Amino acid sequence: MGNCYNCGEEFEVKVYRNTECYSCGKDAKVCLNCKFYSPGSHWDCNENIREAVREKDRANFCDFFELSSNYRASTGKNKEDDAKKAFDSLFGD
Repeated sequence: MGNCYNCGEEFEVKVYRNTECYSCGKDAKVCLNCKFYSPGSHWDCNENIREAVREKDRANFCDFFELSSNYRASTGKNKEDDAKKAFDSLFGD
């Protein structure tokens, strides 16, 4: 199946829009759990979606969603922390 982007727990059930990770409680049908999620691609998606999904960690209605088997752990509490860590890692700090 696939894993939760947040905690890595494996989903053992089919993922629907209202499915939550039973381990951490995060929404399951989100861009961060999708096999088509690709940061840096047009709207961060490898599919030809019609409009951007602004909140990648919130449940959405995307018809292309397929659960990814790749575990992408979040590295910080929010986007600012992630960006700062990425910037600091460029200079070895």
